[in-house]
Amino acid sequence: MSKRASGTRNSSKHNIARKRLVDRLAGITLAATATIACLWLFIVAYTLVANSLDFLRVAGLEFILGTRWEVLFGRPEYGILPLLAGTLIVAVIAIAVAGSLGLGIAVYLSEYASPRARRLAKPVLELLAGIPTVVYGYFALYYITPVLDRLVDVDTHNALSAGIAVGIMITPIVASISEDSLYRVPDSLRLAAYALGASKAQVITRVVLRAALPGIIAAYIIAFARAIGETMIVTIAAGFRPVLSLNPLESVQTMTAYIAQVATGDAPHGTLVYQSLFAVGLALLAVVLAFNTLGLIVTRRYAISLRAV
Repeated sequence: MSKRASGTRNSSKHNIARKRLVDRLAGITLAATATIACLWLFIVAYTLVANSLDFLRVAGLEFILGTRWEVLFGRPEYGILPLLAGTLIVAVIAIAVAGSLGLGIAVYLSEYASPRARRLAKPVLELLAGIPTVVYGYFALYYITPVLDRLVDVDTHNALSAGIAVGIMITPIVASISEDSLYRVPDSLRLAAYALGASKAQVITRVVLRAALPGIIAAYIIAFARAIGETMIVTIAAGFRPVLSLNPLESVQTMTAYIAQVATGDAPHGTLVYQSLFAVGLALLAVVLAFNTLGLIVTRRYAISLRAV
């Protein structure tokens, strides 16, 4: 064997060994990143549980089943249902707004827009996502609420205007993730539908949207979780009235608004008021985890049914 052939073989072995080392280091790095993310979640959950145990012992089942929340003033009432109802009302309104607008934008960008229109629309969506939430809050209070007040009788602070503002804020999330899902649908499915005589609307509604539905559901879940966790908009526009009501025209208080109220107040460390902050945060974490788990189950089942078809 010549020296040149031997050197080539040694160089090839060296390259293979170097690639294996790089792959191993990349795997270790990614595993460490995932471990750190899980560790942060564990630390957050442990902090919430550890600081809310005394409050949960005092509140008992009333925390879950009670219909009145009055911790800061007057006779203590520890039922979290009013805060949960306010949170869900705002989040449902938000996902109704963002779901329709975001999916419409995604369908337009994926199926109708020209490359030039797509290049112009993408930065606008990113700009919409970059607006500070405090701006959305005051926009809801001083612009959306007066418009609603001309149409229906609403409180100065109400869940409807807050939900609309949150919906506008999370629209880019739904639009971006849904557009990516629609864009990844193979063109072969579209061409097969056209070959069978389907119109463009039929191809979009019966083929493209159905194939991209797991991704669209994921977009809705992420946006809904973002709406549940929003703080500044609901603090400014929804109010601080913890009442168990499903009327979106009234003032409500969400879990995040209560956390902001207590965190910026003068609650002494170690008191029940201070501990209630962590108890509400724990309930908020449980709600988000429940919705994410439900969405994951639905997405996987629908993906399996699509593969079966």
